[in-house]
Amino acid sequence: MAAESSRRALLLDPGQGAAWAERALALSHYSRHGEALHAVRRALALAPADPVALFRLTVILLRNGDFPACRPALERLIRLQPEYPGFRWGRAQIRLHEGEYEEGFTDYECRYWLDEYQLQAYRPHRGPRWTGEPLDGKIVMITTEQGFGDTIMMARYLPLLKGLGARRVVVERADELRRLFAGMEGVDAFVPRDVAPTPIYHVHSSIMSLPHHFGTTAATVPPPARLTVPEKARAKAARLLGARDGRLRVGIVWSGNQGFSDNHIRAAGLDRFLPLLSVPGTAFYSLQKGPPEAELQALPDAPITALGPEMQDFADTAAVLEGLDLVIMTDSSVAHLAGSLGVPVWNLVQHVPYWVYGRTGPTTPWYPSMRLYRQGPDEDWAPVFEAVRSDLERSAAGK
Repeated sequence: MAAESSRRALLLDPGQGAAWAERALALSHYSRHGEALHAVRRALALAPADPVALFRLTVILLRNGDFPACRPALERLIRLQPEYPGFRWGRAQIRLHEGEYEEGFTDYECRYWLDEYQLQAYRPHRGPRWTGEPLDGKIVMITTEQGFGDTIMMARYLPLLKGLGARRVVVERADELRRLFAGMEGVDAFVPRDVAPTPIYHVHSSIMSLPHHFGTTAATVPPPARLTVPEKARAKAARLLGARDGRLRVGIVWSGNQGFSDNHIRAAGLDRFLPLLSVPGTAFYSLQKGPPEAELQALPDAPITALGPEMQDFADTAAVLEGLDLVIMTDSSVAHLAGSLGVPVWNLVQHVPYWVYGRTGPTTPWYPSMRLYRQGPDEDWAPVFEAVRSDLERSAAGK
């Protein structure tokens, strides 16, 4: 654990600025923001111009939601060290959170030069990177990065490429998205990640760069991609859900991908959802996948139908979502899928959530069917679930 190793190092020599900076980031990761700020300020007292310590300070301020302090700090750092991409990355997060998409997505392109950003984990590509110019009969290769939810969200831009003159659009995708993305408008071919040889193309772009290339603003966010749910998946979902009995069908998800470093912050755990089960007129279905399914397995008497083991890919999940009245969840790829399908989804987000959800308000321009429930600065889930229960009671009563 970085916090413990840095603590031991500082016991031996409290004058190690690098150890203070390492400890600061580790403490921030576990939401110990006050201690993290103290540690990073100790690092800066020892080395005021250290770019690593300065970057750690801005990261901690971002995680704490202190944008008023972070933004001017980043602007000063960019002026002092314009060649360091980490500062522009931090500014991108602030701009995107604040809905300044055009400027934010411009800064977001600096991720290619961040050591921490593991783009090298994705397929290496040769040839020119597309920068938004007219495509004029070219073949364009779109690569994917980050999580499944990001790919589902940014798929809305794929049909727009033909409007810029692309002759052929080839998109890489994970196998879990194969059936869901089959037949997508404006896409000529999908290829699995790491397929060899790489398809022939003239230019390539990451799917996460498309909002920048299309000059997206808060007023011009395209509608979600039209996803085609296979009839076979729909028949399977109908069998799993059974006949309607008049109750409100509610799907739940309490954790995202545990491989994501901040999942412990955005996930709430199944126990937080249990008080919702007693709301009259509701029937609950678990859409949870992965290791967190064990939380439900440990509660064999809970009135929750476990559908996770039956859902083999995102097409299966989409078909189940179509048969539900509502999804209540903490943020994960399922939120993006439900939002893309137009299914009502109540997304319970951490104090400083993913930039898509902004900083305030119950809505996001990316998903009209999504309602946001936000943690306060104390990062306490209790008032969030109290509000959810109150709203669920009203929804079930009006069913």
